[in-house]
Amino acid sequence: MSKKRVVSGMRPTGRLHLGHLVGALQNWVALEREYDCYYFVADWHALTSHYASTESITADAFDNAADWIAAGIDPEKSTLFVQSMVPEHAELYLLLQMVTPISWLERVPTYKEQIEQMADKDLSNLGFLGYPLLQAADVIIYDAHYVPVGDDQVPHLELSREVVRRFHNFYGDVFVEPQPLLTPTPRLPGLDNRKMSKSYGNTIDLADTSADVVKKVRQMYTDPKRVRADIPGTVEGNPVFSYHDAFNLNQAEVEELKQRYRSGTVGDVEVKTKLAAAINAMLEPMRERRAQVLARPGYVREVLVEGSRKARVVAQDTMARVRAAVHLDY
Repeated sequence: MSKKRVVSGMRPTGRLHLGHLVGALQNWVALEREYDCYYFVADWHALTSHYASTESITADAFDNAADWIAAGIDPEKSTLFVQSMVPEHAELYLLLQMVTPISWLERVPTYKEQIEQMADKDLSNLGFLGYPLLQAADVIIYDAHYVPVGDDQVPHLELSREVVRRFHNFYGDVFVEPQPLLTPTPRLPGLDNRKMSKSYGNTIDLADTSADVVKKVRQMYTDPKRVRADIPGTVEGNPVFSYHDAFNLNQAEVEELKQRYRSGTVGDVEVKTKLAAAINAMLEPMRERRAQVLARPGYVREVLVEGSRKARVVAQDTMARVRAAVHLDY
């Protein structure tokens, strides 16, 4: 029996950071052992909010893909491609628009949330309203059985499932109805304890040097009430310990640091020094793989071009079925 298919994507809007690693990439690596995985650069999705400044999207796409491979994604096992290099996504998106009520898009929980969070951008465009529908096209065009999502993304996938059912009511069964593959995604705070965001400058990037990591960890927010090392501190909600839990593989050391922190017998310098060492130990193999990838001129582009060619073959087959179902097969 052939493997079931998983589809997921990531917007190229800047360098990838530790949040991307724990929220997606580590899971992508694990999934490719069991599933037929299609991972794509969601450059059209980047345009929904970054339409006014597109100069860096292509460079970010190549940089992000290099990080994917450095994180352990194997281009021989997974199909890595670029959304805009498979124009059939746009054709299916257009056809889905014909049967999708606008009210369905307006009720997606993250629609209003993201408008509020990105108040510095004008998001009153059709592309931003319709991005959950484009997400649906991205997935169902490959007959994806599963989509890896966190709890906050389930409404997006449920919209996809509703759209599939509505399309089938009009035109008969064409698509696989995708199922959520719920994944534990630790919610890492930013270094300043705000939401982790590139726009806030509060991230540790996957391409950061060892010295960069040490410098950033030293500046991390910690318990503001703890002005001396001998004052008992709070571990819960402290981003330094959230990062220890996520990246320090020496759990005995983590528990000891927590106990000493609570009792006021360890300083922030020691806690942060050990955190920086743990993060660098995890990132070092990725730095080596990234250097190997970038030492091969044109390699990342070759991977994405070949992956896009392979993905387009599947997408074209799906669209032939779709056109026949809609009676547009001239």
